[in-house]
Amino acid sequence: MIRAGPVGTIDAMTTTRNRVRPQWRLPAALILFSAIPVVAGMFRTAQLVAGAEITPDNARFFASPVPVLLHIVSVTAYCVVGAFQFVPSLRGRRSGWHRLAGRILVPCGLIAALSGVWMTLFYPRAAAVGDLLTAVRVGFGSFMAVALVLGLAAIRTRSFATHRAWMIRAYAIALGAGSQAVIIGSWMLAVGPPDEFVNTLLMALSWTLNLAVAERIIRRR
Repeated sequence: MIRAGPVGTIDAMTTTRNRVRPQWRLPAALILFSAIPVVAGMFRTAQLVAGAEITPDNARFFASPVPVLLHIVSVTAYCVVGAFQFVPSLRGRRSGWHRLAGRILVPCGLIAALSGVWMTLFYPRAAAVGDLLTAVRVGFGSFMAVALVLGLAAIRTRSFATHRAWMIRAYAIALGAGSQAVIIGSWMLAVGPPDEFVNTLLMALSWTLNLAVAERIIRRR
């Protein structure tokens, strides 16, 4: 009987590494994509905790800091932890990670969505926020909350494909701030600061593109 020597061992190790690396590319990209809004949230939190100078742009947050802090903490945890749900080896039935992470992600996602809707409706509006953008934010935030509830209901009936689809849609909405940073930032570099209407269109486009990518992933798998 011929046994595998050192060359066979190296080949096996190389094959294993090649299988493992692709699993982590998507979560790494998702975490990187979330970096801009996460850092912005950390900066906002530092302002509130340290007692920064109150300006017209941040006065609403100092007047009622609890909703914005809940939103920052929950959406950060949701985006970062949620990225690891896309690692196939962690979703295996023998791994308890997926279920444990889900018990963290669903409450965090609901808090993030509902606090976002609350801030949109009850915080004083910023200068560039009109009725149309308010409706867009409430619509997408509500959709995220509904998607999470439907995903939770699906897994209780062991409808795994339906559960997966709704959870991917909810995660796509949560990543909207990352898309907005890229799209609006690119617009500003190319054209200049957008007016109220264009800003609304760009924000809506960011969420729509995220959902389009999510639907492609759902149907491909």
